[in-house]
Amino acid sequence: MSENCIFCKIARGELPSRKVYEDDEIVAFHDIRPAAPVHFLIVPKRHVASLQDVTAADIPLLGRMLALAPQLALEQGCRPGPEGGFRVMINNGVDGGQEVPHLHLHVLGGPRPWQRG
Repeated sequence: MSENCIFCKIARGELPSRKVYEDDEIVAFHDIRPAAPVHFLIVPKRHVASLQDVTAADIPLLGRMLALAPQLALEQGCRPGPEGGFRVMINNGVDGGQEVPHLHLHVLGGPRPWQRG
């Protein structure tokens, strides 16, 4: 973990968050500036700066993060099936809109319309 990274501090329990999931490798919590009725982040506890920094060794972790997205989306209120759904987004680097330099998945959903972003 990184000493000054805000997501590492959340993962260590040093900063408050509205957690929706936690295990030994992953933490998920509500976004502080939601862009949709359902908006949470899935974050690896181990500090990885961005998607550009993952290696082949990270494939199992990334798979677990993606596999958690539909389960947690339903638990947080997204509707299942073709009429429902959710969006998964990874911002990568400054030009890609990444605001916190720690890899994370945004999961957004809920009844539309909601802000585009």
